[in-house]
Amino acid sequence: MGISKTEHFTDKQNELASLLKALAHPARIAILEHIIKVNACICNDIVNELPLAQPTISQHLKELKNAGIIKGNIEGNAICYCIDEKVIGKLQKIFSGYEMKIEKKRSCC
Repeated sequence: MGISKTEHFTDKQNELASLLKALAHPARIAILEHIIKVNACICNDIVNELPLAQPTISQHLKELKNAGIIKGNIEGNAICYCIDEKVIGKLQKIFSGYEMKIEKKRSCC
């Protein structure tokens, strides 16, 4: 695999790419949708919802958590996961900014 040369891009570009990379799997989108629906849950709740094995779901949760999209709090012998609203708000702000810039340039193509 080649070198990505991330140092040639802005912090904002690298951060967005990292967030989008973490979201770039349908299982992770399904996990996020489930967590949003129930507000917070543990891994076994997700295992009961999705057609994936527990280790697979744990790996997806780890990727989402490492990207900062979800947070996890220890409750007994389980981890309760919830959405990090600040990160979701940041994504909304970024895409709203893109949308406004695109609307100004509608005459292309």
